[in-house]
Amino acid sequence: MSKAPPAKKVAPPPPGCTLDINDPQVQEAAIRIQASYRGHRSRKELREKGPPRILQELKDVVLLEGSAAKLECRVSAFPDPFIVWSKDGKELKDGPKYRYMFEDPDIVALVVRDGELSDLGQYTVSVKNAFGEAYDSARIIVEVPAKIEKGPDSIKAKKGSTVTLKAVISGEPAPDVGWVKNGEDIEEDDRVFYEIDDTSTILTIKKVQASDAGKYEIFVENNLGVDQSFARVDIM
Repeated sequence: MSKAPPAKKVAPPPPGCTLDINDPQVQEAAIRIQASYRGHRSRKELREKGPPRILQELKDVVLLEGSAAKLECRVSAFPDPFIVWSKDGKELKDGPKYRYMFEDPDIVALVVRDGELSDLGQYTVSVKNAFGEAYDSARIIVEVPAKIEKGPDSIKAKKGSTVTLKAVISGEPAPDVGWVKNGEDIEEDDRVFYEIDDTSTILTIKKVQASDAGKYEIFVENNLGVDQSFARVDIM
């Protein structure tokens, strides 16, 4: 019957290499090592989870003239991010016109007050912290009732001359425009016609005749409203 080999003797550690776990200095070193590891793990998690993210995107909104509109989105970021809103590339300052808002833990919003046509455009939110930056954009669509800002002036003209009647108009969506003479729609031809652009309309009457005298009215209309103005043309 064979015998088990004799157990090997474990050599004692060299002098000065023993650790006493009850030694206060050893315990303090162990605590520092553990804290350092936890700090490394926390920094790793922050690098992975900390960069800002857009969780719910901005959506286009309609702004009625004179009212307010709000753009909002949900974000995720740790530590808390720095928020900047801009319109068509220009930063917007928090104030009476543009109001930065923070709702719940993760909702950021911009309120645009006293809506006007110039508020139409693309709005961008920038969400930034030490670990990165995220962006999102949406449009504010402004709706303004059709309006005649300045009606045509009445005029006295000589036979054979050219008469122009001009009106300054506004509205969004762009309004439909119509000209009327003495209650009847004007039929355009080479001598009597009108032009329309974004902010005005001009009625032209070439080689005016006695029959061109009368009351000329302009009408503008969109889905939000109607406006009108008139002028008289007298032929001398």
